[in-house]
Amino acid sequence: MSSFQKGKVDIVAVAKAAKVSPSTVSRTFNHPDLVNPATRKKINRAVQRLGYIRNRAAQTMHGKRSGTIGLVVPTISHAIFAEVIQAFSDSIDKAGFSLLLASHGYDLDREYAMVRKLLEHRVDGVALVGLEHAEATARLIEQQKIPGLAIWNYSEDSDLPCVGADNLLAGRLATEHLLALGHRDIGLIFPKTNGNDRAQHRFTAVHDTLAERDICLPDKRVSEAPYSVSQAKQAAISLLTEHPRPTALLCGNDVIAQGALFAAQSLGLTVPEDLSIIGIGDFKGSSDVEPGLTTIRIPAETIGTLAGEKFTDYITSDDPEPFRVCCELECIVRGTTGPVAI
Repeated sequence: MSSFQKGKVDIVAVAKAAKVSPSTVSRTFNHPDLVNPATRKKINRAVQRLGYIRNRAAQTMHGKRSGTIGLVVPTISHAIFAEVIQAFSDSIDKAGFSLLLASHGYDLDREYAMVRKLLEHRVDGVALVGLEHAEATARLIEQQKIPGLAIWNYSEDSDLPCVGADNLLAGRLATEHLLALGHRDIGLIFPKTNGNDRAQHRFTAVHDTLAERDICLPDKRVSEAPYSVSQAKQAAISLLTEHPRPTALLCGNDVIAQGALFAAQSLGLTVPEDLSIIGIGDFKGSSDVEPGLTTIRIPAETIGTLAGEKFTDYITSDDPEPFRVCCELECIVRGTTGPVAI
């Protein structure tokens, strides 16, 4: 046994320090509502003084829940998923669960590897962003009979319980806003849609909405950029130096839209008089750029909170019922869109 392990404090030592039985200490952790508040306070003081940590792994070996939920997101590099992660974490914490977070970098094969690692840690459930996943991931969740959840995207046909927004509608709302302002020559800047059903659904909806108005979208009006303000700026500059340039840019998310705004400003264009720009997301900071970014608000905090509440109920229920929750979208009009110049 290592020197680190020798000094570990156990539940008996906590019970002795608090002058209660070990079973009362255990009850304080597992069913605190059944323990007298004064006794709980005394036990918590002993836990803090001794530095006691429960052995969740031992509990799991004996068939108890680990008290952890895994969440695998595409990225933690940008604000895109920050709000939903925080809200989800806060929500499951209220139900007594802790969050284990992993990122796959928009690589669905890597997502599978991340899910395997979380299952090795005996999480009580695993939440994934979006509805598109590798076949191996879906099969693994089914084989292990582990509760699964899809966050961010909604579909009435989702294989997993889901809490999210309709990204087809998000793309349609963004397009209809520009069309209502008279824009017909619209440029698109989107991330890669392969392995990203959020972007794919928005992109498809934009094309379909334009086609319904008999508006052609030439290939030269479509550009690709990752979730990077600087690379989105360069993609926008390429579109905006075409002659004639588009009167509006529709961006797959707010990160790209901010890059497009900086591109327009660097070229001496006035937004929205010379160019309208719309994003999708309404992330933190979207209202703070100058001018404020017009965008389709995806209610990230609401999605995270509802997902945490629904999923913890699902995990702890003796007879869990699958659920699908669609959160409302809203077009937030700020300063980056205006009527097309005549």
